[in-house]
Amino acid sequence: MQNEALKIVAVSAGLSQPSSTRLLADRLAAAARERLAAEQDRPVEVQVIELRDLAVDIANHLVTGFPPRALSEAIGAVTAADGLIAVSPVFTASYSGLFKSFFDLIDNTALTGKPVLIAATGGTGRHSLVLEHAMRPLFGYLRATVVPTSVYAASEDWGSSGDEYTEGLPSRIRRAGGELAGMIAGGRAVSGASRARGLDDEVVPFEQQLADLRLD
Repeated sequence: MQNEALKIVAVSAGLSQPSSTRLLADRLAAAARERLAAEQDRPVEVQVIELRDLAVDIANHLVTGFPPRALSEAIGAVTAADGLIAVSPVFTASYSGLFKSFFDLIDNTALTGKPVLIAATGGTGRHSLVLEHAMRPLFGYLRATVVPTSVYAASEDWGSSGDEYTEGLPSRIRRAGGELAGMIAGGRAVSGASRARGLDDEVVPFEQQLADLRLD
């Protein structure tokens, strides 16, 4: 149907509540939805899956081979999405075990050709290579189409606008979200020239949101 909603699913593997991982997932989803809404006339639905809420179900499924209802619905949402956002905290220089365990449950052909935006959070920028050394190969194995721009957010990135040599986090979020939107919409080029005022036109004051936030 012409007006059938486009579906974006964001998977967050953050462990705390609230978490910087969930915050990054939300902002990436908002950027993709904003661009899609500006570029086409179909409604856009966003669903965020918190893996922390499914941790026991994931463990049980790995042991028994039978997914409980909530986990089955989450897997179904991921495989049926028009676009996927996958965000993990960095643990021991890689994605978290919870993140890997969830995607281990998805058939290795179920994401074939699906647009995927990968992102990660951590306490220091030294772990940013996890995106290219761990997450991108994982989704390559799952035959997904990973957008060119991946987003890593270290603790110092929140609230930073960047400088003349580097892009700030809001700019990277908008660019990655735009790339995902372009793939979802059918591979059309998404130009920033005619866009409405967006996420990186001003620095968003994260300090209030992050006052009680623990990086995980």
